[in-house]
Amino acid sequence: MRAIEIFRQKSPFLAVCVMAALALVWLAAIGSASMAQAQQTSAAPVADEKFQAFIKMLDDPDIRARLDAMAVPPADRPGAPAASQMAVWDSIIRNHLVALRNAFPRIPGEAANAVRIVKSEINNRGFATILSLFAVLLALGFGAEWLFKRAIGGAQQPRSGQPAVASATRNGNRAARLLAELAPLVVFSLVSAGVFLAFHWPALLRVVILTYLVAFIVLRVVMAIGRILLAPHSGAIPAGQEKPLRLVPASDAEAHFWYRRLAVFTGYLMAGWATVSLLPHLGFSPDATRLIAYLLGIGLLVLAVEMVWRRPGRPATAQRISTREWLLTIYLVLLWGLWVADLDGALWLGIYALLLPKALTIAGHVAEALVVRPDNATSANSVRTVLINRGVRALVILLAVLWLSLVWRLDPGAMAEGNTTINRIVRGLFHGVLILLVADLIWQLAKAYIGRTLELAAVDDTVSAEEAARRSRLRTLLPIFRNMLAVLLATVAVLMVLSGLGVQIAPLIAGAGIFGVAIGFGSQTLVKDVLSGVFYMLDDAFRVGEYIESGSYKGTVESFSLRSVKLRHHRGPVFTVPFGDLGAVQNMSRDWVIDKFRIRVSFDTDLRKVKKLLKGIGAELLADPELAPQIIETVKMKGVEQFGDFGIELSFAFMTKPGHQFVVRRRAYTMIQQAFAENGIHFAQPTVQVGTDEKQAAAAAANVISLAQQKAAQPAVQGE
Repeated sequence: MRAIEIFRQKSPFLAVCVMAALALVWLAAIGSASMAQAQQTSAAPVADEKFQAFIKMLDDPDIRARLDAMAVPPADRPGAPAASQMAVWDSIIRNHLVALRNAFPRIPGEAANAVRIVKSEINNRGFATILSLFAVLLALGFGAEWLFKRAIGGAQQPRSGQPAVASATRNGNRAARLLAELAPLVVFSLVSAGVFLAFHWPALLRVVILTYLVAFIVLRVVMAIGRILLAPHSGAIPAGQEKPLRLVPASDAEAHFWYRRLAVFTGYLMAGWATVSLLPHLGFSPDATRLIAYLLGIGLLVLAVEMVWRRPGRPATAQRISTREWLLTIYLVLLWGLWVADLDGALWLGIYALLLPKALTIAGHVAEALVVRPDNATSANSVRTVLINRGVRALVILLAVLWLSLVWRLDPGAMAEGNTTINRIVRGLFHGVLILLVADLIWQLAKAYIGRTLELAAVDDTVSAEEAARRSRLRTLLPIFRNMLAVLLATVAVLMVLSGLGVQIAPLIAGAGIFGVAIGFGSQTLVKDVLSGVFYMLDDAFRVGEYIESGSYKGTVESFSLRSVKLRHHRGPVFTVPFGDLGAVQNMSRDWVIDKFRIRVSFDTDLRKVKKLLKGIGAELLADPELAPQIIETVKMKGVEQFGDFGIELSFAFMTKPGHQFVVRRRAYTMIQQAFAENGIHFAQPTVQVGTDEKQAAAAAANVISLAQQKAAQPAVQGE
């Protein structure tokens, strides 16, 4: 038990390898038993040549299609129960697994036959000849690539007397970096493939060499793309060189890890693909070919599990089992099981569920990194950037859907002509994906354009009054238009998808109309609010950012909805007022504001002196650099408004831009108080005059004393 625990802690992913080895032993045991049983029940063994001929006949696509049509009833036949369809699927999977089991003991014999075929085709020479020719082709290709790099490097060297210019790759030029990665690869491919095609070779040797050469070129293309996306580099960047741009956001450790795993995984995959694709040419039966492919797939499974358990960023839990890693491992094993069971459709659905979201994210990051300019921050939200970003994502989804249709062997022409239930559903699903992609692209473009317009329509004191009014109008109407567009696109897209799936949308539209009429009669207040809001917008009664007052509600307009407006009171609270409850609206933020105030002075004040002082105060306000831009007409004294009981009431007025009158008034009050104090002008105050008659004063004093004595005597009487 201790050894098992140490083994589990040291290398968890090797458990999968052990399971695979046990599975191979089981297949070998069952294959041996079945072979022995076949030898006992069979009196005369079938000749190898006839058997191979029979296998080749079964490998013919037309014959296999005919046999499948005869063995498997159509899935969409009227009246076929779901249980019978499940039984058919169960039978297909069982027959497939039995064929793999029976093919296992034939692998050694077919391998020996493949060696004989290779020797006979290449003049009794072994696989060493193939390896030598392949190595020579690779050497010629790498030599041409090295010469090309030397030529390009010499052409990029700075001339004498000129300042040193770094190469385009070091400067981070994206187009030059892409060319520097792919151009040598193109030279390698042309030279290596061209040299081989220039000579005449035996047919089998030609197929083998070209297959492995294509696999090697694909591996190098994937590695070049990995270097472009991840930009892995080891050690410090030399002086004078810039760090290459990493299109996929990742740390240095993550870039190194994923680049190496990508190279190893792709190399193993392409080597396995080349080997499996050549097996039929070497005389292997289809069942043996599939079995070898599944066995090679165990290596892919081990590599994938190793990535899961050793990926960067994973918490170091050496003594604790991570649930996420185990779930991903089980998920990968299930995918391999679906592949072995020949359920390719379910297999690719599982792969899409695991990798497609990450692929979309990476595609978006790459498109954004290629389009967004570092010197222009607003380019990230431009329509061009959104178009390329969403277009790349849509292209990835379309390629995934097309590949899935190829895996499921869906013929577009047959689906268009067929009228069966499955054909209609599949055709509707493909149309639905296309419709949703187009709707998403239109929405993202419209949202980006509206957002960009709202950014440009931000508040700016440097623009003219007409331009400020136009921008305020845009900030008011565009959010409402954006919400309405989202509802419209979503409704149209859903109806089109349902129509493509065969759902009759005419009754839905009619029912929605009747339902809308019923809602209209039942919620007249809601309809009133919506219609009132429409007319307020048409009348341009108020805009976002303006201060309005309606009845007991007042505040700055913050936002709109279809039925209400949000008002921010100057003390902080937010009022959500339905449009139907607004009524008459006072807009205090349009054009200009006249503010009036009154001041009382004593009766003996020199009014001409006050008027002169006010002229000076008005001039000082206009000279203030902060207040002058907001003042249309400075503070002026209008004259005597009225004579009060204890002073003269003077009227003052000034005109400012909306919202700035309070600041100007406060500054004017301060300056008026200081000017009056310096010039001996007094503000009027209420006064009470007391007479000097001694008799009246004595009588008043006696009355006061009498009242005080009466109040003092009352507690004594109450105590008795």
